[in-house]
Amino acid sequence: MTSTVYQNNQNYIDFILHLADTNLILAQRLCEWCGHGPILEQDIAISNIALDLLGQTSNYYNYAAELIGNGATEDTLAMLRNEREYKNLLLTELPNGHFGDTIVRQFFYDSFHYFLLEQFLKVKDLKLQSIVEKSLKEVKYHTKWSSEWMIRLGDGTQESHDKIQEALNNVLPYVGEMFIAAPYQKALIEEGLIPDPINFKAAWLAKVNDILEEATLTADIENTYPQKGGKVGVHTEHLGFILTDLQYMQRTYPNLQW
Repeated sequence: MTSTVYQNNQNYIDFILHLADTNLILAQRLCEWCGHGPILEQDIAISNIALDLLGQTSNYYNYAAELIGNGATEDTLAMLRNEREYKNLLLTELPNGHFGDTIVRQFFYDSFHYFLLEQFLKVKDLKLQSIVEKSLKEVKYHTKWSSEWMIRLGDGTQESHDKIQEALNNVLPYVGEMFIAAPYQKALIEEGLIPDPINFKAAWLAKVNDILEEATLTADIENTYPQKGGKVGVHTEHLGFILTDLQYMQRTYPNLQW
């Protein structure tokens, strides 16, 4: 299938925007670490992950703009939409906190992201497949990086263990949303256009629990009530502040070009 098959499918456009928005907001959060990492090597690593996510974001927004038409561009989609129009996961807009808070947030998203992209290799949309093939190589590294840090901090000193366990407890309510399909996702799943994340939840949970066990951390993921709403534009109080920084130049100087 080519992109023309999806041009009049608002559900599909919304889903591509969800993918783009999620990566964009997380990348913006990670960019806040630039120059503030605990050590230089990890400062650079976080910045590189942010750049990877921004590259993926650009591909998704360009594809969404192609499907939307009417003069839409990756810049208008990223910079000129309002808070309620963003469809990112709530997880990605959570504050950075200390290094352990960021690692836990990244670990849960990376592990989910990897399984999600693996499923997308099977979709009939060749344009989406091409984006995924490149992204998967990057996300494989992201998952390795955040998993190793979970183990290092969890099974490190008593202080590092306690801090990352607390971070884990705080982030846990925002994890379940990844597996809750928004209305546009449900419609696409029923049409057979995208895979259902529920199909890989068991494998994802097993992988996550293996890492947590090695890190000597505990999390009752399945019995934690999930916060949701991000996929349909209902966000935490944090997103508005993120967009204020992100969109400032374009809002202040309309049609600004580099």
